[in-house]
Amino acid sequence: MFTEELLARYLKGESLEIVLEHSRHVAALALAVCARLGLGAEELKFVEEAAMLHDIGVCRVHAPSIGLHGSQPYITHGVIGRAILESEGYPAHALICERHIGVGLTVADIDRQQLPLPRRDMVPVSLAEQIICFSDLFYSKKPGRLAERKTSGRIRKKLASFGDDKVAIFDTWLKRFDGV
Repeated sequence: MFTEELLARYLKGESLEIVLEHSRHVAALALAVCARLGLGAEELKFVEEAAMLHDIGVCRVHAPSIGLHGSQPYITHGVIGRAILESEGYPAHALICERHIGVGLTVADIDRQQLPLPRRDMVPVSLAEQIICFSDLFYSKKPGRLAERKTSGRIRKKLASFGDDKVAIFDTWLKRFDGV
């Protein structure tokens, strides 16, 4: 699959293995959601590819616990991923990278948290973006816990620290995508 080759071009060793395993779990859940919604083959193919590539931007961040020794803060991996995938000729996949952080980031979030990000809304808009963002919330990149699926209660608790509006977005997705 081209996605694994592309990831291997930017990530090596432990970090590649972690991102591959994490992305496979996210892709599996995203595909289950797609099947539940009755999406067609073309949508399934895109969602699988984009789910596999959504974290490519971690290649340039500093997260030693997962073998990453870049110079950028972790929160920037979405915009980094967008730039990488745009340069590789995958503009639709690139938007997934940028818009998958939490349940999405608004300019107000960026300002309030003083995040080192461009001042623009980076929230999932398309159905594919929402499905991948939703699916990503259930899996971490912590070694030894990659296959552990988080509970919706645990996700809500984490999102609550960023505001009730973030929990409401998750709850809307949970209602729409539940049963997978």
